[in-house]
Amino acid sequence: MRSGYQVVSEKAGLLRPRKRFGQHFLYDVGAIQRIVDSLALSTNDVLVEIGPGRGALTDQLVRWSNPLHLIEIDRDLVPYLSSRYKDHVHVVIHERDALQLTLDDIRPDQRKVLVGNLPYNISTPLLIHLLSQHEQIERMIFMVQKEVGERLAAQPGTKNYGRLTVMMTRLFETTSLFDVGPEAFNPPPKVWSSVLAFRPRPTPLGPEVNEQDFEALVRQAFAQRRKTLRNTLKERCSEAVIREAGIDPGARPETLSPEDFARLCALLPKED
Repeated sequence: MRSGYQVVSEKAGLLRPRKRFGQHFLYDVGAIQRIVDSLALSTNDVLVEIGPGRGALTDQLVRWSNPLHLIEIDRDLVPYLSSRYKDHVHVVIHERDALQLTLDDIRPDQRKVLVGNLPYNISTPLLIHLLSQHEQIERMIFMVQKEVGERLAAQPGTKNYGRLTVMMTRLFETTSLFDVGPEAFNPPPKVWSSVLAFRPRPTPLGPEVNEQDFEALVRQAFAQRRKTLRNTLKERCSEAVIREAGIDPGARPETLSPEDFARLCALLPKED
């Protein structure tokens, strides 16, 4: 054991990271403790950990005795986790793809606190998947690739601002907490990671919109981000509608705020 790091167990060492799941197991004790501290847990919180892996973060979470649901897709890890936490009655393990996770299936009467070191290959689609379930979420603390973290915290008009920024920012307040270097993982990734906090907004930014229409509009707008709105959205709405929303048709999508997109979505002609 090196100072500041931990190896969960010799048995866990036999469970090699699998490339197809994008696994990079976090084992830096300091980073793990900072994640737990960031959760600011209370006794009533229901925890959901995405991708517990070998259990380095889970080992700290179980100490709180909160209901803890582990979402793990790797069928080789599930028996190991089941054995490791068999004496913790508050731990429930779900062998499931997080991209198919339905939070209503877990304590549907209570909002959940989500946490996890997200595999790089699913972080963006998972965040998009969770948007439709924001009413079931109390808060989230996720580690993602630093590049994704920069996109999530980006401001309109900057190069990192894009579809993911708009979709998340409309519903969540995002705070960048700290960065973690490659040496904190096994195997070390080639990039740095960032830990971010997400809290649902009391009300979404902008007017009320149909969620599917909003996602489709933002996706279309950023499909060709260097084009103007009049060109990239010409199949969805006219220049007159864009102007009615108070937006210049000659603007590029990365200059629009989430509120701008919501106003435009609210004015879209209804399809028959």
